Amino acid sequence: MKINTCYHGDITIQESDIITFKNGLPGFEDEKKFVLLSLTEENVYFSMQSVSTTDLAFIVTNPFLFYNDYEFELEESTQQALAISASQSVEIYVVLTIADPFEKSTANLQGPIVINKENQLAKQIVVNGTKYNTKHILPLSTKEEK
Repeated sequence: MKINTCYHGDITIQESDIITFKNGLPGFEDEKKFVLLSLTEENVYFSMQSVSTTDLAFIVTNPFLFYNDYEFELEESTQQALAISASQSVEIYVVLTIADPFEKSTANLQGPIVINKENQLAKQIVVNGTKYNTKHILPLSTKEEK
């Protein structure tokens, strides 16, 4: 399948690469199908590109690369909705707000995106009652680079 993207131009993707948000994303309820496209050779930053809307892409990253103590409880209802049977099949991403200069970029740790890689179902959840908010300053390097 060929799609037009914000950052990669026209590309061909496989149906199996499409991530489905059954209820869309908060604020983008009609957008249900996305694909993750790496923005760096190191696979640290990704574009979560809408399959149907060229101009809609979110910059995301794996929060565990930057925040040693990031953790939250995944509710049973979310596990059931995504048909999660094993923790190894789960990938977590957070949406970044890129700033200029880059050092002022932030990560939304309160609204992680949970993906079941076995069936490509996903959901953005809201983590309440924690120390996390929507604008955590992104460290300049990953844990591996430190």
